[in-house]
Amino acid sequence: MPRVAEGYSKLRRSAAGWTPKRPLVILRLMTANTEKPFADKVALVTGGSRGIGRACALRFASLGADVVVNYSRSAEHADATANEAAALGVRGIAVQADMGDRDAIVALFERVREEFGRLDVLVNSAARGLERPRGALDSLPQHLKHSMDVNLFGPWFCAQEAARLMEEGASIVNLLSPGSERYLPKYAPVGVSKGALASLTTYLAVELAQRGIRVNGVSAGLVDSSDGVRMMPADLIERYRQAVPSGRLVTPDEVANAVAYLCSDQAAMIVGQLLLVDGGYSLVGVP
Repeated sequence: MPRVAEGYSKLRRSAAGWTPKRPLVILRLMTANTEKPFADKVALVTGGSRGIGRACALRFASLGADVVVNYSRSAEHADATANEAAALGVRGIAVQADMGDRDAIVALFERVREEFGRLDVLVNSAARGLERPRGALDSLPQHLKHSMDVNLFGPWFCAQEAARLMEEGASIVNLLSPGSERYLPKYAPVGVSKGALASLTTYLAVELAQRGIRVNGVSAGLVDSSDGVRMMPADLIERYRQAVPSGRLVTPDEVANAVAYLCSDQAAMIVGQLLLVDGGYSLVGVP
């Protein structure tokens, strides 16, 4: 009985506003971990200077990760993105490397090793092919090769190098495309290369899962302000808006949120899957 009375007395003190110090400390730590779930982690985003890649880099920075912003040609944009990341209280560096050049990729990951000694997140966002939109029959050999080098072999070599720096709990996310599964006008080089990347995602997922490294893909619909949208005819974009159930384009931040989720502990058992972020486009298509 005395113990019951003592417990009741403590409960009354708590109700009156008294709370023990230790639980408060734990609560603060839990809150900090929730707000910055990627603290003390390192994320590398290829093609991270603009568009979806930029949004991904800044999203991981906002969640506490140090970020490596890879770029091919846009040094000014990459530096700006890295500086924005640093303003969020993390380390942000911009590193040039053409994803179509294996030696440059190896050098990129050597820089990551020198700067951070580890890698927890790889986002393969860099892509080529949209600058010269072509169908399957009129695609040129050199353009096809470059698209495949950047869109398929680049992520492939990046995954190989990343795996050497990753430990259990790390993640790789490949940015894919609806054009890998359905026909889009003048999209053949990108669509076919992204289809191959989707297949690679499956193989990497199985082989790396044994080491506790998860590999998944994110496929977005038309993304506002992206290179793909800028190169599309205005009438096609309007048809998309009218047909897609959500009635609008996807934003880069919405894609970044999906990528961050797949890399989080909440997605620990999601392996080798494709997450669609398209507002329902895949359900109806564009007439």
